[in-house]
Order: sequence, then structure tokens, then C-alpha cells
Amino acid sequence: MLKEFEMSMMGKLQFFLGLQVHQTKEGTFITQIKYTKELLKRFGMEDCKQVGTPMCTSTKLDKDEGGNSVNEKCYRGMIGSLLYLTASRPDIMFAVCLCARFQSYPKQSHLMAVKRIFRYLKGTMNLVCCIQNPLHLI
Repeated sequence: MLKEFEMSMMGKLQFFLGLQVHQTKEGTFITQIKYTKELLKRFGMEDCKQVGTPMCTSTKLDKDEGGNSVNEKCYRGMIGSLLYLTASRPDIMFAVCLCARFQSYPKQSHLMAVKRIFRYLKGTMNLVCCIQNPLHLI
């Protein structure tokens, strides 16, 4: 490729599209720790308590037509940010996609589920995605 295109080596890849990349002999490790910290700050959850799971097993989300409505724009912003985060955190994919179903008319119960995901992220910020075959979280 160097013969056809003018290229230069700028050093080891450290950041790519918001992903932090660490390359070692064992594999390539992708994290979004910086982005996660920014999200917690953006949504006012930097001092929240940590939880061990992104969603309670007893949580059953539905339309909750009788529940209190919440700010749709804020809720959608939270969901969009979390969906971007799933690039390096597949462990939150199910919980985020479940909450994403209720973007049209989010209620307080849906917002509480999203906030729990943020509380989970606070406690598991140092999990990294290791690119080997197959994909692993360590």
C-alpha cells in the first residue's frame, strides 16, 4: 500500500473512533473507560452506588401506561449513548436493547432500569473487551 498511497506511521494505535485500544502479545484490548466516565458525569451519575448486574432478574418492563412520563429527549440520549458503548461492552447489550423498546413513551420505570445500567457501568468500568477468537470480556 505504501507504493500506491502516501502514508506515514504515526505510532501505536491508542484511540480509534472513541475506543481506547491497547495492543499486546496476548491480543488487542478495547475499552471505553473515558467515554463511560463522561457519560456518568453527563447524566449526573458519577457519585451513584454500584450494582453487580445491569438488570434485576425480577425486572419486567412493559408499556407502564399508568406510570409517570419522563423527558423523552433525555431518555433517548441515554439509550443512544449506551448503544454506542455496547461496541466494547457486549455484557450490557440485552439490558440496553430491552430499555430501547420504550423510547416512544418512556416512563419512570424505564428510566430506573436505564439508571441501573449506569450504576452497573460505574462498578465494572475496568472490564475490557479482548479481541481474540472468540470475543472475550476480561
